[in-house]
Order: sequence, then structure tokens, then C-alpha cells
Amino acid sequence: MIYIYILKLYTKKKMVKPCWKPSVEGDGGAGRGGDTRGRVDGLMWYKDLGVHVNGEFSMAIIQANNLMEDQSQLESGPLSSLESGPYGTFVGVYDGHGGPETSCFVNKTLFSNLKKFATEHQEISADVIKKAFLKTDKEFLSLVKQQWFEKPQLASVGSCCLVGVICNGLLYIANAGDSRVVLGRAEKASRGVTAIQLSVEHNANNESVRDELRSLHPQDSQIVLLKHKVWRVKGIIQVSKSIGDAYLKRAEFNQAPLLAKFRLPESFSKPILSAEPSIFIHRLTSKDQFLIFGSDGLWEHLSNQEAVDIVNSQPRNGIARRLIKAALRVAAKKREMRYSDLKKIDRGVRRHFHDDISVVVVFLDLYSINRSSSHIPILSIRGGGERKNHKNVKEQLQIDKGKPDDEVVKTK
Repeated sequence: MIYIYILKLYTKKKMVKPCWKPSVEGDGGAGRGGDTRGRVDGLMWYKDLGVHVNGEFSMAIIQANNLMEDQSQLESGPLSSLESGPYGTFVGVYDGHGGPETSCFVNKTLFSNLKKFATEHQEISADVIKKAFLKTDKEFLSLVKQQWFEKPQLASVGSCCLVGVICNGLLYIANAGDSRVVLGRAEKASRGVTAIQLSVEHNANNESVRDELRSLHPQDSQIVLLKHKVWRVKGIIQVSKSIGDAYLKRAEFNQAPLLAKFRLPESFSKPILSAEPSIFIHRLTSKDQFLIFGSDGLWEHLSNQEAVDIVNSQPRNGIARRLIKAALRVAAKKREMRYSDLKKIDRGVRRHFHDDISVVVVFLDLYSINRSSSHIPILSIRGGGERKNHKNVKEQLQIDKGKPDDEVVKTK
């Protein structure tokens, strides 16, 4: 079988330096939420249970690529630099492609940009979130330009970007790419929980995406091409929206020293890909039980309802990790191998079986929204490292006054 051959390969040494470096210092902390920084098990990092402004959460990441290309974060507490608010929970899942640089950049930059615009507008809104996406993309493309001759490959690196913001009883979902968020909603009639997909995916395999691209580029008969039974934008990339991918947004990067395999045969006058997210706003109700944020590696192996059923039927503690394990068991079964054998395969070779997978499960407790904002603990957890600040919000804002946003609530 093919997997026997691959198992022999996985021990080969790989000279890699991933930007994702899980922090394991201080493992085993006591109290609600268990460990204080998350834990590592082989290629998996996980935070089994934690507390955010509006309830609890569980978070996990599994690596498959040589370099970890998925990034994720959860921020809870103040969503601006204003003492008067807004307050809430921010969730981000960033699925990189072509390398880890863009997803790492987004993980460090997007929330800071959202806070800046929320401070300017004195609120969280669809416009604030959209501006944060576009500014983050603009900043990354500026970085590509600065390093064009030293690191031209940065022009071919990008990231899908899925964000959820819970604030004042509203849920904002913003997506650029093909990650997905699914809501678990209680149904009294069936006594079950129904899966409701809240995000719009921008993948060329969707007919609506192809139609949109053709309408935006009417003069380009090859804006989408079918290659090996997969639709791709310009025959290169599946997603039509992303952060980064400078070579498909600015013609100045469609030339040497970028590798020839990324360069289009013709120039272009308008961006082929967009960083503008699709945004959905939903007022939360008592029926809304939890949200599952996942990179497309999860949804490749689990349906929306299968994922919701797993979350609904099992304990909260460790549920993100169990979702990933369920997906990996399906991936192993597809290749006629055992899950225990799949676990033995190292990163890089593992990519032949499944993608990097990020999962954040956010449980919703609407009663906590009425809690006094001055006693909301600040929480910031990114990828595999967490910093928890037990000062209340008002104390933290006094400390943060006069600091640039990128110095506030830093994490490892």
C-alpha cells in the first residue's frame, strides 16, 4: 500500500523553522480551564477549555505541512482602546497557503487593526471589520514590496481569513477564503442541535464564485480554469479572496524575480483576488448553543452536522481536540489505514493524508453578556501560546494608555 512507503519516508530529517512555536511552559495549571498555556501532543497543540467573555471555548491545531501554515487566535475583553468599550470576544482562523508568512502576519496584525478602527468609530461594526481586513492586506503587500528583491517568494504567499466577533449580543462573521464557521442551534421539537453554516466560502469550485469572477473580469476568458477536475482562479489557486497573494493583486509582482511558475503570461490592470470579506451579522438567541470555527482541513472530512453532533454529544473539555481526531480517523479510513498508523507519520509527509487543521469551538452563554464589563478578564491566545492577565478591564486600559495598540496584550 502507498501508506507503507510513506511511513518509511517520514523519518527523513527536515530542516525547518516554523513560525508557529507552541509554548509549553507552565503546563498543568489548576482551576477552571485546566492548563494555563495549552499543551502539545506530537504535532498537535491544544487548549482543552478556557473562559471568554461570553462563555467557554476549546481550541486545537494539528500540523501536517513541513511548516505550520494554519494560525488561530482568541481575544476576549476590550475590543478597542476606549475605557467605555466595546467589549466581547474575537476569534480568528487563518489558513495559510504557499508558506506560513501571511497567516503569521495576520495573527499578529489583524486584531490590532480591528481595535484601532473600533476606537476611531467607537463601536464594532461590519465597516470596522472590513477596514481591518483591508488594512492588514495592504500592510502585508507593503511588506512584500519592501522585501521584493531579498524574498520575492513572499509575493506568492497568502492566507484565508475567517473572523468571528461577539459584541453586545451580536455575532459578526467575516470571511475571505474557504474556512468555515458553523452554528449549533437547539431545536425543541427534535431535542437535537441543528447545524447552520454562517460563513460564505470563496472557492472556485462553487459555481457562484466562478460566476462572480467572470462578471468582474468579463474580458478574461481564462479567469477560471478546470484543471485535474478542480476549478482554479487563473488555473493557479482555488480561493478568490485572501490576505496576501500579492502576485495576483498587483501587476508589479507578476514578473521576475518571482518564480516563473507563479507568473501569469499576461499583465492585468485590476486585482484578480480580493481581501474584502463577506460579512454576516446575527443577533444571538437562547437557542444558539455554540460555534465551530474550522479551517477547510476539518470540513474536508466532516460534514457540518457531523461536527455539530460531536460537540453536542460530548463533554466541552477537549472538544476541539476530539473534532480533529474525528477528522483524522476519517482521513485514515479513506486511505485504508489505521488512525494509529497515521499518527506515526511526520509533518511534510503527513500532508499527503490531510491538511493542517485549526479548530476553535466557542460555547455561548448569553447571560454572561450582562456581566459588569469592569470585571471581564483579558484573555489572548494565539496558535500555541497564551497570556492571561487577571487585571480587570479598567486597570488594563489605564496601563495601556499611551501605548501603541501592538504593545497591548502581547502573547508569545
